[in-house]
Amino acid sequence: MHWDPDKYNLFQKERFAPFDDLSRMVQVREGLRVIDLGCGTGELTARLSDMLPRSNIVGIDASPAMLDRADSRAREGLSFEVGAIEEVGGAWDLVFSNAAIHWVDGHETLIPKLFALLRPGGQLLVQLPSNHAHPAHLMIAELARREPFRTALHGWTRRVSVLSPERYAEILYACEARGLTIFEKIYPHELEDSDALSDWLSGTTMLPYLERLPAGMKDVFMETFRSELRRYWPTGPIFYGFKRILFSACREEPGEDVA
Repeated sequence: MHWDPDKYNLFQKERFAPFDDLSRMVQVREGLRVIDLGCGTGELTARLSDMLPRSNIVGIDASPAMLDRADSRAREGLSFEVGAIEEVGGAWDLVFSNAAIHWVDGHETLIPKLFALLRPGGQLLVQLPSNHAHPAHLMIAELARREPFRTALHGWTRRVSVLSPERYAEILYACEARGLTIFEKIYPHELEDSDALSDWLSGTTMLPYLERLPAGMKDVFMETFRSELRRYWPTGPIFYGFKRILFSACREEPGEDVA
């Protein structure tokens, strides 16, 4: 997808809040080999690097536009590369991903693959949105099923790849992960009005729909969505409760009992 870093960062404070919770779960050690999956503009990857002395951190992202921003933050021990999350290989002490893997399908196989990237004693840390049942998200899919958008999209609507916290726990247990910590948290955001919510979603959730629509229909889709939101939230401010899943899982070291 063609990401717009400026649009994505319109709500930077709100988008960065889950990173703070995720980063507090990092098992800090020196000299780690770390990969940040879906690093975006690299600002949070740099903060992760600051936490881990004498470590080597690689941020990967599939968006050249995002990496153009990230490259300015590269330094000794911190680099950025173009890459797809599902194609990552190698062996790592920390596999870290903040708000990225929900764009990848097939979590039943993706999570074991990410866990398999860990060296003995390594840690997998993931945060991903689980807000697909929010009324605004449901509106987007419902709008895509209406004409003329249904025909223009060839019947396509985005398939939700996110699993339940319980299912992630089951998958990681089957991988013999230890030290499992998995929880879902609502991040409360107050937005000025429904147009602000539309601006938020236009930088993320709306992208795959807008990219599939012909040029002359993108603005119509967006304005129709704005109208729907204004009917649902006619006045502001509005409460936007953003639900996210966070989890940590570790690979046992040789001779260690699985906890």
